[in-house]
Amino acid sequence: MELSFNRFYEHYLELWKTSNLAELKGTISPEYQAREIAGGKVFDFGYDESIRGWEQGFKFVIENKAKWDLKEVSRISLRDHEVMSILSAQLVIGGQTLETGNLFFQTFAYDFGWKLVRSYIEAGIPIDLMSKAHLTQ
Repeated sequence: MELSFNRFYEHYLELWKTSNLAELKGTISPEYQAREIAGGKVFDFGYDESIRGWEQGFKFVIENKAKWDLKEVSRISLRDHEVMSILSAQLVIGGQTLETGNLFFQTFAYDFGWKLVRSYIEAGIPIDLMSKAHLTQ
């Protein structure tokens, strides 16, 4: 199971890094649920809102010729067929990292294939604090 997750996860990250929304949609469960904290406000959303968010983010990346800087902080097996990945995501434009990034707690489950089923996202974290998060790995 670990090998199949690793293959799936590498593919998932590659889709993210290349802003490939068409294929990324297939890695997210239709029952997906998420919570994002941004500016101290809580936003709960599901699959449709998530796809719109990815679309906006990928559009920004493409229009600004940006690159994703994704770093895995940790990976935790939650159950036999469930894995949580904690990762940071920052954007780099013209060689400069934006001043804030996001921390993602993403849960993937296996049911006839791996899918992203839940996320908790801390958005808008200052990059100096994001760097400290990587030091505690």
